[in-house]
Amino acid sequence: MKLNLYLQFYFQLLLELNKKVFGKITTKEIIGAVPPAIPDTNDILENEFTILLDDLKLQPKENLEKLLEEQKIAEAHINSRPGAMALAQDKIQLFNEYNNKYIQMIQEKLKS
Repeated sequence: MKLNLYLQFYFQLLLELNKKVFGKITTKEIIGAVPPAIPDTNDILENEFTILLDDLKLQPKENLEKLLEEQKIAEAHINSRPGAMALAQDKIQLFNEYNNKYIQMIQEKLKS
C-alpha cells in the first residue's frame, strides 16, 4: 500500500515537473537547480516569447480567453511550488517577467 502511494506521488511529481508553462518550456527548466544558467535561461525565454507572439497573431479571439487562463494557471503553478523560496529565484523572476509580458499581449489582443 505504501509503495503504491509512493509511486503515485512520484509520477504526479514527474508530471508536474514536465508541465509546459511557457510554450515548450517546462516547470523543471524554471524551478530546477540544473542548467540552463541564467544567461541561457534568458535567451531561451526570449526565443520562446518571440515564437509565442508570432503564434498569438494567428489565434482567433475565441482561443485568447483560454490561452490567458492557461498562462495565469502556469504562473500560479510556478509561484506556488512548495519550498519555492529555496528554488532558483532568479529563473522564477525571469519567467514571471516574460509571462507577464505575454499575458499583457494577450489582453491587448482581446481588447482590439
